[in-house]
Amino acid sequence: MAVEVTADRGRRLRSGRRRLARWTFLPAWLLLGAVTVAHTLGVSTAVPVRYGVLLVTLLCFGLPHGAADHHSVARTLGVDLTPRFLAAFCAGYLGLAVLYTAVWFLAPALAFVAFVALTWFHWGQGDVYPLATLADGRHLDNRVVAALTVVVRGGLPMLVPLVFFPDRYAAVARTVVSLFDPGRVASLAPLFTQEVRLAAGIGFAAITVVTLAAGLAVAGPRRAWLLDAAETALLWGFFAVVPPVLAIGVYFALWHSVRHIARLTELDGVALAALDRGAVARAVGRFTRDALPATIGAVVLFGGLALAVPTTVAGVSEIGGLYLVLLAVLTLPHVVVVTWLDVRQGIWG
Repeated sequence: MAVEVTADRGRRLRSGRRRLARWTFLPAWLLLGAVTVAHTLGVSTAVPVRYGVLLVTLLCFGLPHGAADHHSVARTLGVDLTPRFLAAFCAGYLGLAVLYTAVWFLAPALAFVAFVALTWFHWGQGDVYPLATLADGRHLDNRVVAALTVVVRGGLPMLVPLVFFPDRYAAVARTVVSLFDPGRVASLAPLFTQEVRLAAGIGFAAITVVTLAAGLAVAGPRRAWLLDAAETALLWGFFAVVPPVLAIGVYFALWHSVRHIARLTELDGVALAALDRGAVARAVGRFTRDALPATIGAVVLFGGLALAVPTTVAGVSEIGGLYLVLLAVLTLPHVVVVTWLDVRQGIWG
């Protein structure tokens, strides 16, 4: 009887995982593809709309996707969310956030570059897990291929917009750094020169080709590799034609955040079983419950940052820039948690 129960539970979890994969991949492909086609055909969006889309992620997927980190750690360890556990977790999490906040006030240009580098790594690692698990990407069992995939997948949202939209990328950098010290903006100018962008674009395109070729060489069944290659091509086109702020807003909410939420759902056996029954609202409700308190806390932190920065936060671009700083501050501890999950779940062997 115990064997039958275990087998039935395994079947239900596999079924829930298949449903999770469909909800994770397909909507993002369709929406990013539609936005890419629209901009290729000449559709244009006003600056307030671009920042508006980015700010929507404040409450829709963006902030919430990292707001359940305490649950992911507890479920991975198999422990209860006791007051002692929460106190220790919050102390470490907020401690890292406070340290990075101090860097923004002391050296905003350096903090911006660190944000790009940190996000590059995190968004890369955020794609490796669903490709390796939900899509059964066996080519990512090879550590070299997995590491190269982190570089490529993280570089698509962080580097490709710099190559194709240098002026708009620079405008975002100026807005963010100027919130703390307008005099530090000039130190970022070398990053946007034509020579740097050309070298970066050619080099990154070469790394993309090498990564896909290496993956193909070690791939077992090629279905997962083909999915990886198709997604890479889609993201190259998306970030090459869609203005950076809008592209990041859409990608952050519908691609990166949803994939991480899917990972958290896998850790929640109740939510995964609900998906097997087709009870999507139940699974979404559990995640919303888990993420709501920390999401509210992050919104409060956003208000505190607005009061603390030396420059008045008035226009929509300044508000969007401040939101990017908030994301940066919260990304550091979030990356520590996700990297720990990668190790515990055997993503790197």
